[in-house]
Amino acid sequence: MDRQLISAVAHTDHPIAAPVSETHLERLLTRAKLGAGARILDLGCGEAAWTLRALELYPDATADGVDISARALAAAAKGAGARGLADRIGLHETPAAGFTAAEPYDLVLCVGATHAFGGLAATVEGVRRFLRPGGLALVGEGFWEAPPTPEALAELEATPDEFADLPGTVAVAEEAGFRVVYGHTSELAEWDEYEWSWTGSLTRWALDHPGPDGEAALAAALEHRDMWLNGYRGVLGFVTLLLRRTG
Repeated sequence: MDRQLISAVAHTDHPIAAPVSETHLERLLTRAKLGAGARILDLGCGEAAWTLRALELYPDATADGVDISARALAAAAKGAGARGLADRIGLHETPAAGFTAAEPYDLVLCVGATHAFGGLAATVEGVRRFLRPGGLALVGEGFWEAPPTPEALAELEATPDEFADLPGTVAVAEEAGFRVVYGHTSELAEWDEYEWSWTGSLTRWALDHPGPDGEAALAAALEHRDMWLNGYRGVLGFVTLLLRRTG
């Protein structure tokens, strides 16, 4: 069972592919206060939950979504059609780090996809080149909520310097020519909702699909649940920063 299918199934009941609630997603997008005719870019858009909601909040905005998953982009296109937004969004199957654009954007999103650039520092540097002067970025990244234990690091297959603490994460974002104008630190309840949905949706699918794919899905769900409950729950945090470009 390929990873793209596992991810698609796991996010069935939580299409926001990050530990962020719908309420806080909308608040972050609203705080962007985009002007008329805004251009939006989502790097690593997945099924484009953030982008489609932004287009609903800003009725004259247009957007581009970029992802390497054909399956996720197909779901994004279906969602855009169902919400009457298909003519306002372009979807591009290409690596986020390799995407090019003819015009700058007013808002660039990269939430939970900084791995596409090789980490937070490279992500904010990459995002900045897409923005008009004074434009905004919405970047979601993990951080150490508490010092990681050896057990947590082993479960995550991470090193202590894989993430910074919250002040360090903010500093990295601002060092690339931004200032934080708003942010949201995901609450434990948001993490729990995300993780229970991720593992539960995959487990339910596995039970409904006996056979090799079902066995692979169940193994992935149980491995992830163990990594969360016995590893990073309460240790790994998530922050979404609204950044304004300076200079």
